Amino acid sequence: MKLSLAGALTGLAIGSAVPAFAQQEDAADPQITQQLVAFSRKVDEAWNNNDAAALAALFTEDAVLVEDTGPVYGRKAIEQHYADLFQKMHFSGHLDNPDQNSPHMIGTAGNEAWTNGEWTVTIKGQNWGPKEFKGHWLEIYRREGDTWKKRLDMWNLTPAPAAAPSPTPGPGNP
Repeated sequence: MKLSLAGALTGLAIGSAVPAFAQQEDAADPQITQQLVAFSRKVDEAWNNNDAAALAALFTEDAVLVEDTGPVYGRKAIEQHYADLFQKMHFSGHLDNPDQNSPHMIGTAGNEAWTNGEWTVTIKGQNWGPKEFKGHWLEIYRREGDTWKKRLDMWNLTPAPAAAPSPTPGPGNP
């Protein structure tokens, strides 16, 4: 009986340690975390300045931007995509909020990482708004020299809450 209990406790200890080790294995060191937080602030600044060139400069040459309208391939096409977007709408109050468990390193070379989080922004169209939007994002980065760049940027839009139904007239609701 003691052997079974000892085996069970050992298995429990190993089983608990493996997920903790796995979580730490791909965790970025504090310096990389600070660099990617600073990167997010550059993203916010470019959005809030409606600056397509500054936003595109944050991408690798072979980057892919995946939006609700489909993928955009390459830095030049991404810059044109944002330039077209900024002609139709004005963005302000953009804020990326990285997930508390991000970033995560990819591979062993230390030059690729991924981060996810939430974003918010206020958008004003030519004949509508301003209106607030929010969603989630996932980005994969590659370090080019001392600079991090987006290799993949994906985002979604959190749907607005459904409007409350109008009360229906009835016996208890005149």
